[in-house]
Amino acid sequence: MVRIYIDPGHGGTDPGAVANGLQEKDVTLAISLKIRDLLQQYQAVQIRLSRSMDRTLTLNQRTHDANVWGADYLISVHLNAGGGTGYEDFIYDLLSDSSSTAQKQDVMHEEIIKKSNMNDRGKKKANFHMLRESNMSAILTENGFIDDPNNAARLKTDVFLEDIAQGHVNGLVRIFHLQKANTTPEGGIGVSEGGEITKTN
Repeated sequence: MVRIYIDPGHGGTDPGAVANGLQEKDVTLAISLKIRDLLQQYQAVQIRLSRSMDRTLTLNQRTHDANVWGADYLISVHLNAGGGTGYEDFIYDLLSDSSSTAQKQDVMHEEIIKKSNMNDRGKKKANFHMLRESNMSAILTENGFIDDPNNAARLKTDVFLEDIAQGHVNGLVRIFHLQKANTTPEGGIGVSEGGEITKTN
């Protein structure tokens, strides 16, 4: 059973970046919920979200939750800002290019770029809390620039958010060799937050 922890960046009193009629916290949640919903189609996977609604969480709360739960992989979903366009992702900067986390980044990056058709800003490393304080392999994805009019216009469409989410899931399927479930578990799959675990059989 593979445990995937999904962290929609920001939330509650922290909107993240704000531009072009969008708040980062809303878009990251929408993408993360779509990732969860798509992962429900696969077997032998448990999914947990740091939040499934607009609520305030500290960075420490997020990594503590992932660590206590025993996640195998953490994905922190964000949007970029500051003048630019396209997609990039980050792993912890003290990890080598041959590390397991870097190898996972290679796959995630390739699949998200392929599905989203965003400008490729490259695979990067940084000393971000979500990457440094998590006990498992972790990646932080920056899914377009909220302050770029063209990126923002796409981020307002459900189709584009679906493509971003599908790219994340395609990467996870490759990394963890996930197999499609034959049937949806009876009663569906619940939201994984605040102690609730989303799982497939």
